[in-house]
Amino acid sequence: MSLRWKPSVTVAAIIEREGRFLLVKEETPEGLRLNNPAGHLDPGESPAEGCAREALEETTHAFTPTHLLGIYLSRFQRAQAEGGIEDITYLRFAYAGTLGEVVPGRTLDTGIVRTVWMTPAEIRASTSRHRSPLLLRCMEDYLAGRRYPLDLVYTDPTVQLVQG
Repeated sequence: MSLRWKPSVTVAAIIEREGRFLLVKEETPEGLRLNNPAGHLDPGESPAEGCAREALEETTHAFTPTHLLGIYLSRFQRAQAEGGIEDITYLRFAYAGTLGEVVPGRTLDTGIVRTVWMTPAEIRASTSRHRSPLLLRCMEDYLAGRRYPLDLVYTDPTVQLVQG
């Protein structure tokens, strides 16, 4: 029996305000890296719900997705200490939206060192520090005006029926 390939589904918030993008500096096995507020889709949530949750966890701000920016596929490989290669394919749903206020009492998620606002030029000049090549691609798609309605991604109600 062969193994079934399953990409890791992630969600990302592309947040722009006054020409700057909100990014996170996070600890990774490769060192401190820049990323969009992003993370894995959790059981029982739609991609848009997961994006709002991840943005809150990583920035302490409420975030409301208003548009799907795009759906992206990328591959990441890392040498393992015990030998071999970790090989992960990510399927990312990226959303643009509205950044709300800081939610009182929230703290940054584990591994997130701080949030930073960066211009497109600063982001383009820092690609060696990006956690994912999708950070730059999502920003460029945002700047190009790509926007799709949220209902392009349908979440069947059975997703909400998560078994414990």
